[in-house]
Amino acid sequence: MLDLKFLRENPDIVKENIKNKFQDKKLPLVDEVIELDVEVRKTQGEVDELRANRNKISKQIGALMAQGKKEEAEKVKEEVTKNAKKLEELEAKQAELNEKIKNIMMVIPNIIDKSVPIGKDDSENVEVQKYGEPFVPDFEIPYHTDIMEKVNGIDLDSARKVAGNGFYYLMGDIARLHSAVIAYARDFMIDRGFTYCIPPFMIRSDVVTGVMSFDEMDAMMYKIEGEDLYLIGTSEHSMIGKFIDTITPESELPKTLTSYSPCFRKEKGAHGIEERGVYRIHQFEKQEMIVVCKPEDSMMWFDKLWQNTVDLFRSLDIPVRTLECCSGDLADLKVKSIDVEAWSPRQQKYFEVGSCSNLSDAQARRLKIRVKGDDGNKYFAHTLNNTVVAPPRMLIAFLENNLCEDGSIKIPESLRPYMGGKEKIEA
Repeated sequence: MLDLKFLRENPDIVKENIKNKFQDKKLPLVDEVIELDVEVRKTQGEVDELRANRNKISKQIGALMAQGKKEEAEKVKEEVTKNAKKLEELEAKQAELNEKIKNIMMVIPNIIDKSVPIGKDDSENVEVQKYGEPFVPDFEIPYHTDIMEKVNGIDLDSARKVAGNGFYYLMGDIARLHSAVIAYARDFMIDRGFTYCIPPFMIRSDVVTGVMSFDEMDAMMYKIEGEDLYLIGTSEHSMIGKFIDTITPESELPKTLTSYSPCFRKEKGAHGIEERGVYRIHQFEKQEMIVVCKPEDSMMWFDKLWQNTVDLFRSLDIPVRTLECCSGDLADLKVKSIDVEAWSPRQQKYFEVGSCSNLSDAQARRLKIRVKGDDGNKYFAHTLNNTVVAPPRMLIAFLENNLCEDGSIKIPESLRPYMGGKEKIEA
């Protein structure tokens, strides 16, 4: 959420940003907020005047009573009662106007970073760099669920009977591989100085609206019927929520956390041949990283976060590339985002396995995450998040890049301690 003062003083910048995000239907909202803000400040002036008058009259009543002028005091009291009613009406009006402003400000997009390429959608995202040499073996690579089935590693039919489409049973060595990747990612991040955390897997609505836009919320979140609770779509939600309504001394920053959680997503509109299997699902597990830092440090941490994901995938011999998200592909709270994509030898193209985002102070402003500087001044922190690894999507890349011609699956040396020393999963 933008600072109202910034919007008031820079309406043209806010409008240009909306245009760069190809959300022209939101342009009238800027003028609407400015009009409401003028009305709020006018109402505030009337409220202040009435309060000052009330204090003045109260002193006057006391003086009249002390002089024994009860009749005059009673007449003045009537004026106080009349003013009190007017004050109550103005305060109610002011609260209503502020709520309208807040609701509009929640849908006006954050100001994107100047380095973000301008583009309408993800088709205009820009490749930044490739890491590792993509290769295609001289034998055919089956679809990922076929690879898993050959080692008795997945049961989709039973999952459909139990929960419907978008769910799975992972079995045997594939289930073990899944857990091994998560454990390896956890230790990888701990070794990089991050504090390990297991957060709540449900969050309240005020946290949900604090960490994401309404559109994202509707497309992703599962609501617990009858309770003010939502299942998390990623542990970033509850991890950032951990700092709601807090004031952290500047000397304690940055807060660098890595978290494990299951994730639950509606995945509205998922379709197409690559949506089969376990690419887009309603339930999966994930290792995440988040940072809460000073504003001047956020871009430095942004680069560190996506590099962590690149380094992890390369440690497992999986070629990856980074992709800069264009303006139209950025969610409203984000100022800059880079996707990490893994190489798929079967499809002979890259596909997304992680996303790194800098949200500047947008989440912090919504959730009141503040920092107290050494000079005593308070300001909003910057928040960032990035995927460390998200099986089973990561498993797809792993299986395709480590499949042998005989159907067995190589285990990279770095992962073997987490697989009981296994060097291969036999077909």
